[in-house]
Amino acid sequence: MSISKNHWLFSGSMILICIGLWFLDIGNIPQSPKGLHDRALVLEVDNRLVRTHMIVRTGEQILRVRLLGGPAAGQEFTMGNRLTGKMELDEYYVPGATILVEYDIADGKPLNGLARGYFRLHYLVLLLLLFGVLLCVVGGRTGFNALLSFLLVAMVLWKLFFPMLLKGYPPIWTGLVIATLLTGFICLSVGGLNRRGVSAFLGSLSGISLTCVLAVISTKAFHLHGAIQPFSETLLYSGYYGLNLTDIFIASVFIASSGAVMDLAMDISASMEEIKWSQQHISFVAHLASGLRVGRAALGTMATTLLLAYSISHSTMFMFFMAKGLPPENLLNAPFVSAELLNILIGSFGLIAVAPLTALISALFCRIEHAVEYSIG
Repeated sequence: MSISKNHWLFSGSMILICIGLWFLDIGNIPQSPKGLHDRALVLEVDNRLVRTHMIVRTGEQILRVRLLGGPAAGQEFTMGNRLTGKMELDEYYVPGATILVEYDIADGKPLNGLARGYFRLHYLVLLLLLFGVLLCVVGGRTGFNALLSFLLVAMVLWKLFFPMLLKGYPPIWTGLVIATLLTGFICLSVGGLNRRGVSAFLGSLSGISLTCVLAVISTKAFHLHGAIQPFSETLLYSGYYGLNLTDIFIASVFIASSGAVMDLAMDISASMEEIKWSQQHISFVAHLASGLRVGRAALGTMATTLLLAYSISHSTMFMFFMAKGLPPENLLNAPFVSAELLNILIGSFGLIAVAPLTALISALFCRIEHAVEYSIG
């Protein structure tokens, strides 16, 4: 089968899997009662029931809104916006804002409205479309497969991984299976069903396995529990008392680093193939040494990528500890900070392991294929 056919075969497979996952419902979780959802324009705001304590607002805003879509488009009605005092959850509206409203309808009249936040979905869709178009234009066929991989990852996490955890499947083993499947599809779809794709897959798998083992050992050594993750306590109170939050945290550590591991493995395997193409008679040792040099160069930037991704996403947490003037010992020993440091370091260990292993696997595959070509010839 030609390389082009292999690419389109993987593309078609991923599209079919995404379609299948769209209709899959293994969680079978009862949906909460919901009404219609439409955009609405805030016309008037009554803040007489809102209490302000320093920078925190509690109480309820009374909103007069006009629906901008749906079966009751153009109609106006009054609804409330409850403020709980948690700034990360509450949204404070002013006249002229466009918000998402959930409501019921009776006799053609809207009622029981609830504000669901500023309307952002159109910007989100626009960004996704722009991302997909740019990826395909710049990356061509490989970019198209990368876009499908992006969609596949989102579907697998949303329709398989999270529901399986809620159903009580063991988080670590489930995470390993999911990470292995995703790594295989992504490496083979982007790299192709050839020695480049297979080398990247095997190299990535070795790095993910190492990060899994290190995450298990380090989490126990650090005495960390899964409740340090956002909304974990709320999840338990929602009826899922039996969830093993610590194992879910461990699974999140090695799954989160798998993207960087795959990235580095693909870079090295692609470089090894290019070296082999340009120097057909390069020795195994020289070929391996070239791959290691490529790996060293990429390793430095990838480790920094992990540091920036994890630390900046929790910048307010670090600023809080710093603003309190806590000594470094207290800061580094705090469970939230230790968990982020564990994420960074475990991911970096995976990168360190995947660089030489992918170079070795790629060098061996090139030698085997070269030997087969000569024996056939």
